[in-house]
Amino acid sequence: MRSAKDFFAPLAVGAPAPLRDVPARPSRMIHFFDPSNPKMAAKVPDLVGSVDVLLGNLEDAVKADNKEAARQGLVDIAKATDFGEHTQLWTRVNALDSPWVLDDLTTLVTEIGDKLDVIMVPKVQGAEDIHYIDRLLAQLEARAGLARPILVHAILETARGVANVEEICGASPRMQGISLGPADLAADRRMKTTRVGGGHPGYLVRQDPVDGDIDGARTTYQQDLWHYTIARMVDACAMHGIFPYYGPFGDIKDVVACEDQFRNAFLLGCVGAWSLHPVQIAIAKKVFSPSVGDVAHARRVKAAMGDGTGAVMLDGKMEDDASLKQCLVILELAERLSSSDPELAQVYAAGEGDAGSEA
Repeated sequence: MRSAKDFFAPLAVGAPAPLRDVPARPSRMIHFFDPSNPKMAAKVPDLVGSVDVLLGNLEDAVKADNKEAARQGLVDIAKATDFGEHTQLWTRVNALDSPWVLDDLTTLVTEIGDKLDVIMVPKVQGAEDIHYIDRLLAQLEARAGLARPILVHAILETARGVANVEEICGASPRMQGISLGPADLAADRRMKTTRVGGGHPGYLVRQDPVDGDIDGARTTYQQDLWHYTIARMVDACAMHGIFPYYGPFGDIKDVVACEDQFRNAFLLGCVGAWSLHPVQIAIAKKVFSPSVGDVAHARRVKAAMGDGTGAVMLDGKMEDDASLKQCLVILELAERLSSSDPELAQVYAAGEGDAGSEA
């Protein structure tokens, strides 16, 4: 058994000390690009500063004969690009049971480890997968002489992973967060949907019969296939002080449903989502930033609550210490996003007098 006192000690001689707190950096959208695609690679410099996270994808959607080109392409892009203060560089490596992942890790950490913020690991089954990555990264960081540890982000896309999500979240100080991978998870669970995220018209509840007429008009309500999984993932992440994310929404043209799915995840506690196409960047930025009305309302509650004890009536509603705690979550997020998004900071400042709320 590993002593708790050793948990924050480097796992290799010369490796940087593990972080005790995960940096709360804005990551509303994790924008995927294929480093082996010249058109996508050429757009990367223009996206710096306008997205929170740029992720070089080496796994799914990259054909087997393009794996090495994608890996080298990411190295070249990282070396040639200044990502500035507000855009992070992440990568999604190949699965741990693939023949490419070892070369992914050894190449990327030793050649561009100083540029990489987070390594996303697909199809994580349990804590043992994170332990393997943890030790290997420490050895590679020591070899490369890195001054800071590279963080790890797991994708929840198997039934076993969901069953073990709490232990995955707490497996290493490197854990930055977890994303839901709905398509692979659906297949592993043997769910009967072929969609990449989002709802399904067959997953519904129906209004009771009117006057016993089962064939009469009855309203139906489509349900969220992913509610349970996202909620469990959010709880596990909150328990361990890391960050939960919704993953991909595959129907690029259905921007309305994409926004709905992202907002469901945001309301449940997720801090961001994947963007697979530029059109989804703006959706993620909008959804995962608190609304002007919510921020204004939170400020009013904070001002009215004084020392945070007792209860007050505001606009006909009771506000108490629990209300204040909820409002402080909104205000902390708004402040954090404003620090790297001047446009958003200006919008929030202009809305200080707004009494409305979408809460």
